[in-house]
Amino acid sequence: MDLLRVLLRGESVIDFKRLALTDLEAVDEFLRVQEYRPDEPADRIRMEAIKREAIGYLRRNFEYPIPRSVAEATVEELFLLASGKGHKQVCACVILKAMHVIHHLQGRELLSMLPLSDAEVFHLVEGKVYRVLGEMLAQALPITEFLGGRKNRDSLYTKLLSKSETIAAQIYDKVRFRVVARTPEDVLPVANYLARKLFPYNYVIPGESKNTLVRPRELAERFPSFGVLLSAAGMGDELVSALVDNRFSAPSYRVIHFVVDMPVRVGPEVLRKAPPAALDLGAVVFVLVEFQLVDQATELKNESGDASHARYKDRQRLAVKDRLRLGAQSPGRRSQHPPPKK
Repeated sequence: MDLLRVLLRGESVIDFKRLALTDLEAVDEFLRVQEYRPDEPADRIRMEAIKREAIGYLRRNFEYPIPRSVAEATVEELFLLASGKGHKQVCACVILKAMHVIHHLQGRELLSMLPLSDAEVFHLVEGKVYRVLGEMLAQALPITEFLGGRKNRDSLYTKLLSKSETIAAQIYDKVRFRVVARTPEDVLPVANYLARKLFPYNYVIPGESKNTLVRPRELAERFPSFGVLLSAAGMGDELVSALVDNRFSAPSYRVIHFVVDMPVRVGPEVLRKAPPAALDLGAVVFVLVEFQLVDQATELKNESGDASHARYKDRQRLAVKDRLRLGAQSPGRRSQHPPPKK
């Protein structure tokens, strides 16, 4: 339910009022996809430190009253409380939202301190993605292929030159992957598996999700179980969930697109080279990764005609040529306009 809200509607978990983790097994899985290992003492200490920081922040800035039983609860107990009802549920939700932000900010700070190049960071991401997708194929889960990796430099240059925001920090798809499900009905189950094993849905970037593939009403009519989930998530029959601006995509292009600031765990050999200030920031960093989900039949349609990647790149390059005024003078041809007088 929560996954559908962020993928199909582009919502933020900060606006959620309740979680849906009903047992310790689900909580453990959620923590592990955040790159925490609850059975390791160092990670247990780290989670408790983030919880204390969150509670301190709420008390310092808002004098927020937190019952002692909630403040002393373990992180796992907080998740279970946040999935329940009553005043303790509200308190637990508030604490977890603050923890979500603190974990993210400190992970970003840690990345800035580590002696890692972009290439080394992207290699960590690719290793994590390929491992999980490889496991899916080995288990005969309903995916037919996956494609992706890093954008090359020319692609990055072209993308920035075609955008109104010519700042490298605005590029969300330096690392991107497209996962092809077997049928349209397999797309959301595949997304659910990825959110349990590869990326946590709470770090899907709000407002960057786009759905031009799945019509909730059609799914609900064909599969009643989906209908229950969609209704619980407050889903109507919206097709495009968020206005992700990509004017070069053809109107016929169909996909579920989203961006995750994905947690990645770095090894002790890297942490040993970090400055002392990094010692209190854990071992998890965050890297932006774009994902596209599509079914096999739609993938074939997307790669033909006006929706194809080749046509997309042609439209993008044409826009860059126009913006740089490269079309005003062909190579090897002298300009018809006289030079300005000095």
